[in-house]
Amino acid sequence: MTKFMTRAGILLTTFAMLVACSGNNGGSSNTGTTTEKPSSTNAGVEKPKEPVKFSISMRTLNVAYVEKHPNINDDKYVKKLEEMTNADLDIRLIPHNEYQDKMVQMFATNDIPDVVQGSGGISGPELAGAVENGVFLPLNDLLKEHGQDLLNFIPQEAWDRMTDSKSGNIYGIPEVLSNPSRRATWIRTDLLKKVGKEIPTTVEETLDVLRAFKAAGVEQPFAGRQNFKYADTFFGSYDVFGYLNQFKLFPDGQVKPSFFDTENMKKAIETYKTMYDEGLISKEFATIESTDFRSNVTSGKAGMWSMNANELPIWGAQLKNNVPDAEVALIPSPVGTDGKGGYAHYNPVTRSFYINAAAKDKAADIVKFFNWMVSEQAELFFSFGIEGDDYKVEGGEAKFEVPTDTEGTDKLRYLNGWLWMIQDTTYNKRVSSLSESGKQMIDAFDNMLSKEGRSAIEFDPRLEALVQNPDLNPKSDEMPPLILEQVLRIVYGKDSIDSYDKVLEEYLSKGGADIIKEATERYNNKENAFE
Repeated sequence: MTKFMTRAGILLTTFAMLVACSGNNGGSSNTGTTTEKPSSTNAGVEKPKEPVKFSISMRTLNVAYVEKHPNINDDKYVKKLEEMTNADLDIRLIPHNEYQDKMVQMFATNDIPDVVQGSGGISGPELAGAVENGVFLPLNDLLKEHGQDLLNFIPQEAWDRMTDSKSGNIYGIPEVLSNPSRRATWIRTDLLKKVGKEIPTTVEETLDVLRAFKAAGVEQPFAGRQNFKYADTFFGSYDVFGYLNQFKLFPDGQVKPSFFDTENMKKAIETYKTMYDEGLISKEFATIESTDFRSNVTSGKAGMWSMNANELPIWGAQLKNNVPDAEVALIPSPVGTDGKGGYAHYNPVTRSFYINAAAKDKAADIVKFFNWMVSEQAELFFSFGIEGDDYKVEGGEAKFEVPTDTEGTDKLRYLNGWLWMIQDTTYNKRVSSLSESGKQMIDAFDNMLSKEGRSAIEFDPRLEALVQNPDLNPKSDEMPPLILEQVLRIVYGKDSIDSYDKVLEEYLSKGGADIIKEATERYNNKENAFE
């Protein structure tokens, strides 16, 4: 099949100019936000005589290029990164689906690399209390001396998540997200045209569209996934996610998980039960994992789904490659009774990087390595790749072709996201502005997603009562196991909707009352409660 390629030119500033123009932006053009610009575009990597050698653990994040690579340390882009930063990396991969268990094991065995990648703030469960136990270096002085561009580029709300509130010490370097509304509702517009429907806006209109998709032979009108991950659209319609950052202040003055809004929670559950009963979602949705979910979407089996909006150029291209007539769009998420919808807002930190206290002798060079990540040179490399291999320079302009085949888009996702450790991950403006799907994505972020989504209360570090009650402890995008299991039982028809009231009583009796008490006290005392 012919590959569809979009060709465009981007002005390439020469490296000599990058070094000279110390006032240019070191990376904020990634999303076009007004983040303060770093003071130096070359990010001040003063090369030592020998490359700085350090090990770093990194979650694979379901990035196909990484997970299929025989040895990521031999990858040509890693080698080029090492060349540009005068570093010698030993990347230690942690499987995406085993991340938390492998991290806890890593700390338990004291087999800790020089740099550890976390998934958010300093109190994340994957860090197993490492900050409190003195495993990582405080970075305040190192950042002042070697990371000025990082300090200027990264917003304060992200640094707050990296800072111990008692000591004031900064322990991590955050990758940031300037737009907290990251996930979007996707729909096959070619199928909409086929069934003669308009873009739905409400839950009922959405169900009608899904019914029309089913009647037209669409295998999965709505793409489901295990534990409702990236399939939680209708919990958003009714504002009842119940995730780690989804506590709400209730009329009785108590701060509770949002799933205590029983009226709206039952509406959301009944919506999924209707979808299950009518075959609008796969009967096996509760066992569909991320790889199969992506395959279902990009192979053309699904009519509607949820995914991070910044994946539109890549997933859209892969879908188009497999189904040439397919057309996809990001649409406003279906609204519920309050006229709102969307997905749980992300916190401003997507990944974070911590330096092992045992690596103190090389910490300055490691900070310089991360400081380079927000430079203009880094942005060009992580956006387009290697000059001569991935793009050409003609007349002072970089000529880059946006790939649409699976191999090319997988590589682009690896470069734009996974390997670029410190950036604003909202979207890559350089690449996105070169294709129609990319322009559509930018428009969606700027004009649609910024107006939807559900924000609530988050406690970081998490509530001690949550830590002590694993069955009641939610994840960043999953309900607590006790609640999730009962919701699935109702959707699958094993229990009635009235059983939901009983599971809330069970929640309270098993430690939930302590969770609510602690949440209310911390919120009232403004103790690490983020809204």
